[in-house]
Amino acid sequence: MFKNTLLLLFLSISFILNAQQPEEASKNSIDSQFTELMESSNNYKNFKVVKTSQLNQLKRNTNKEIANLNEKINTSEATIQEQQKEITSLKGKLADIQKQLTDVTQEKDDIVFLGIATQKAVYKNIMWGLVFVLILILAFFIYQYKKSNSITKEARHKLQETEEEFEEYRKNALEKQQKLGRMLQDEKNKSQK
Repeated sequence: MFKNTLLLLFLSISFILNAQQPEEASKNSIDSQFTELMESSNNYKNFKVVKTSQLNQLKRNTNKEIANLNEKINTSEATIQEQQKEITSLKGKLADIQKQLTDVTQEKDDIVFLGIATQKAVYKNIMWGLVFVLILILAFFIYQYKKSNSITKEARHKLQETEEEFEEYRKNALEKQQKLGRMLQDEKNKSQK
């Protein structure tokens, strides 16, 4: 009985090991499986005699590998398509962001002056030009004021001189009139006496 059990155990182990060999072979590359098949096959008159089970196993492994590769290709193609869609989307977003950046930069560089958007440099030139023109106008008015003021001072001075001369003339005329009036009165008095 012990021998039977030992024999049964030995057969089970060998069956398990043989059953696992094709799986191990499937883990190897197809090229190494072909090489192993060629080495394990027998020669007969310049031909190779291959076990059908090994050939079928190689066929299954090759088909599995082809299916795996096709699945990887399909997955890769799907990934590539998703990435291309994402790239297209990102390019669109990048274009929008660049447009927004250009708009913001334009808004930052522009100033609305009299309802017209102008660049800051042009605005500065216009403002400095206006300041310069206003300074020139102010200088002109100051010059005119000083000129008018000097003319007014001169006219006042002449008026004062004329008034003084007139006052002097009036005093002299009044004195003459009083003298003549006295003289006339004296003559009248003399003639009445």
